[in-house]
Amino acid sequence: MSDRFATVARTVSKLNVISLYSGAGGLDYGFEAAGFETSVAVEMDHACCETLRANRPRWGIVERDITKVPSEEILEVGKLKRGDPAVLIGGPPCQPFSKAGYWHRGDSLRLDDPRANTLAAYLRVLEDTTPQAFLLENVEGLAYQGKDEGLRLLLDAIEVINKRTRSSYKPVFQVLNAADYGVPQLRKRVLMIASRDGKPFVFPSPTHAATSGQMSLLDTVMPHRTAWDALADTKPDKDEDVEMRGAWAELLPSIPEGSNYLWHTARGGGLPLFGWRRRFWSFLLKLAKNQPSWTIQAQPGPAVGPFHWNNRRLSMRELCRLQTFPDDVDVLGNRSAVQKQIGNAVPSLLAEVVAREIRGQLLGSRSRGQLKLLPPHRTPTPPPEPVAKVPRKYRKLIGDHAAHPGTGKGHAAIQREVSLPA
Repeated sequence: MSDRFATVARTVSKLNVISLYSGAGGLDYGFEAAGFETSVAVEMDHACCETLRANRPRWGIVERDITKVPSEEILEVGKLKRGDPAVLIGGPPCQPFSKAGYWHRGDSLRLDDPRANTLAAYLRVLEDTTPQAFLLENVEGLAYQGKDEGLRLLLDAIEVINKRTRSSYKPVFQVLNAADYGVPQLRKRVLMIASRDGKPFVFPSPTHAATSGQMSLLDTVMPHRTAWDALADTKPDKDEDVEMRGAWAELLPSIPEGSNYLWHTARGGGLPLFGWRRRFWSFLLKLAKNQPSWTIQAQPGPAVGPFHWNNRRLSMRELCRLQTFPDDVDVLGNRSAVQKQIGNAVPSLLAEVVAREIRGQLLGSRSRGQLKLLPPHRTPTPPPEPVAKVPRKYRKLIGDHAAHPGTGKGHAAIQREVSLPA
């Protein structure tokens, strides 16, 4: 690390954050809980920006496409200079990278394909602001073995940045399941973290795990936090519409907690109304009080869950609780805007856990006290809700339904194969 950056690190005491692709603030609220302060957040979605402004008016919000926002403007809005930021955070939305060449190796750092612009913009801001550390969050698929060209070339690009800025970023990455850190939701994300001075970062070990019975006193982890832990004391606002609608609304009460449409197949415990695995997993998916939620969807259809065990859609506050947003945060907009903002977010508790580790390991400033966003463990958990009979209107579907033939053998896959040119 250069002497110039060492001087900045000594003189800047505030844990400033530059946030890119901020969305509704999932990462930011977690870093806030760990003692950081978002100086500037860049986000192009208007609904997200309205949510950020309403909940955190002190943050500098830049409502534009990051590819059109100069790094100098980001520093100016955040009242920062190059080298000042403690952390650069963000989850650039990106499509899978093909080895055919969305990226170009070498000092140019060019990414010719428009779908790669989001990562290119993140790298550009990283180079221009040279924070003490950075966190890049993305979908689990970015690190799939055999399909990780984008990840490997991202690492190459950071090496180029090191040469240009005389930095020593040495990224490490890992796929984390949010439920393993106390989030009452099963959600996997890949996180990449590095320090400007080359300090190694070690990801925290899981603190929670699935359990089929009583945990031993010798166990080093706690049971997963559950949907009941998160939602026991919440209910929809009086004017909030959470009624399930659509062709399948009246069938949902006949599905037990923790199940989905597979209950009504030949291999389930209900009536044979559907073929095994002929629908998406989230079709008629219902929360169980004694389990974590499944991943919250950003753009669900009318029959896509998870649904509440009371056979309705989840309220704004309930969605926020499952994503471990602070209770003082209200997500603004209509139903679809709220669902999109919350569904696209990173669980804030997961961000808090990682931010505390970044603060302690890389910035030399340990967080004190208990996690602020960890839901309480509420016992006892009530028994499951009673299951209703299948309404008469659906009984005409009873019959022999073929199971899905397997991966790559379904109707859609066959149609794609037929349409391929010879």
